[in-house]
Amino acid sequence: MIPGARLVLLGRQGAGKGTQCVRLSRHYVIPHISTGDMLRSAVKEGTEFGLKAKEIMDRGELVSDEIMGGVVDERLRSDDTHNRGYILDGFPRTVGQAELLAEITQHKPLDLVIDLVVPVDVVLERLAARRVCTDCATNYSVDNPPRYGWVCDNCGGEVVQRADDTPEAIQKRLDLYERETTPLIAYYQERGLLAEVDGLGSADDVTARLVDAIDERRRRSGASSPS
Repeated sequence: MIPGARLVLLGRQGAGKGTQCVRLSRHYVIPHISTGDMLRSAVKEGTEFGLKAKEIMDRGELVSDEIMGGVVDERLRSDDTHNRGYILDGFPRTVGQAELLAEITQHKPLDLVIDLVVPVDVVLERLAARRVCTDCATNYSVDNPPRYGWVCDNCGGEVVQRADDTPEAIQKRLDLYERETTPLIAYYQERGLLAEVDGLGSADDVTARLVDAIDERRRRSGASSPS
């Protein structure tokens, strides 16, 4: 069996992180932990935390490090992450969150942090066209819609434009990324954990590049599997 891994995938919104995380999750047989999905689930359920998060997300801002660190810490304590690892999507977003993650994972450190590189003009176009199922969060676009109207092919849910995919909210999120998340690149480079991977091209091509980067790290470290 292919060994597991403990991974973080970085990249601008619209870079294709969600699609590639699902593919890597299947390839390495590890859970895909999307903090965005966890937040949206809390919002949909109307929990106390979800209502607070919704107010912040609707403004196009980031949930506090303290809240996100607690959510991730709890998730990484689950049984399915212990033996084979996981892939984190959406956390960390700031150096402060990266320091929290280092504390959380100190006994089982990360294997690799990947920056999925896609130019700003490309992600702006992708995000403006993106549509998502309100029930299962499957992504579509105006160029690649569901087969029948705006009804999800996967679960039959309604497919809509996310409230935070308006042009104003998109630009605000990208500005936040440049200001707060870009310093993570230097943070992980200094620690020898970062690999940059070109995110342009077909989904299959990008997946192949990601797998090559992860397997190359495994070869260089001499690791066969997370321990």
